[in-house]
Amino acid sequence: MVLITIFASCTSDNEDIAVNELDGIIKIQEITNDTHAIEIYSSTGTLQQGYNAISLRIKNKTTSEYEKSATVTWAPLMHMTSMSHACPFSVVSKTSGKETLYDGYVVFTMADNATEYWELTVNYTINGVAYTANSRIAVPASEKQRVTTFTGTDGVKYILALIEPKGPKVAINDMTVGVFKMQSMLMFPVVDNFKVKIDPRMPSMGNHGSPNNVDLTQSLSDKLYHGKLSLTMTGYWRINLQVLNASNEVLKGEAIVEGNPLSVSSIYFEIEF
Repeated sequence: MVLITIFASCTSDNEDIAVNELDGIIKIQEITNDTHAIEIYSSTGTLQQGYNAISLRIKNKTTSEYEKSATVTWAPLMHMTSMSHACPFSVVSKTSGKETLYDGYVVFTMADNATEYWELTVNYTINGVAYTANSRIAVPASEKQRVTTFTGTDGVKYILALIEPKGPKVAINDMTVGVFKMQSMLMFPVVDNFKVKIDPRMPSMGNHGSPNNVDLTQSLSDKLYHGKLSLTMTGYWRINLQVLNASNEVLKGEAIVEGNPLSVSSIYFEIEF
C-alpha cells in the first residue's frame, strides 16, 4: 500500500510539472524535421494578422524529452505571388520560470490567402549541433485593425502593431504598441525615440472622444511604446494615430477636428468590446 501511495504521488507531481509548463497557452501546430518536433503555442491556439506572442518547445523524437538548453532563432517569411518578404519579429528567449519553453513575438503584417502564405523557419542549436525546421503556418485576417503600415513623410516605410490592451475595459487601459521600420525586405527593426499620439473616438456616437489619454513613448526596457488609453463606454472605438519622429515632426497621421463627426486620421487601430 505504501508503494502504491508513493507511486501515485510521484505521478501526480510529474503531471503537475507538465501542466504548469503550458499554463495559459494552447498548441497551434508542430514543425518537424528528422530529429525534433517543434511545438508552437499561443494564448488562443491560433495566429492572426498583427502582433502575436508565441511560445515553442523542442521535443526529441527519439527520447520524447524536451530540450532545456537550446539556442533558438526564427524567421517568418511571406510568400506572395510576385515576391517574398519578412515582418517584424523579436529574438527568441528562454521563458522565465519555465524549463522547456522559449518565447518571443512576431508581427504578421498581412493575412494569408489561397495563393499567398506565411512560412516559419526555426533555427536552433543544441550541444553545438545546428538544426532547422520550417513549415507553412496559417495567419488569418484579424477582425479589427491591429496593425497598420504606412510610408512617412521621410520616405521610410513603418509598421505599427497594437499589443495592449488585449482585454479592453471601461477604464483607463494600459496601451502598448510596437513601432518598426522596413530596413530591407527581410529586416524590420524597432524604431527608437519616436512618439505615438492617440485620439480614441466613437464614430457611431458623433465621433466623441475620451479624457485622460496619455500618448505613447518608448520604454528603455522592452523597446516598445507605452501610454494610457481611456475608454468611457463599450462599443466600437477607432484609435486615431499620429506618429512623430525624434525631432517632434509628424511623419504620418492627422489631428481630429473637434465637432466634425467625419474627422479621422489616415492611420488607426480598432477596438470593440
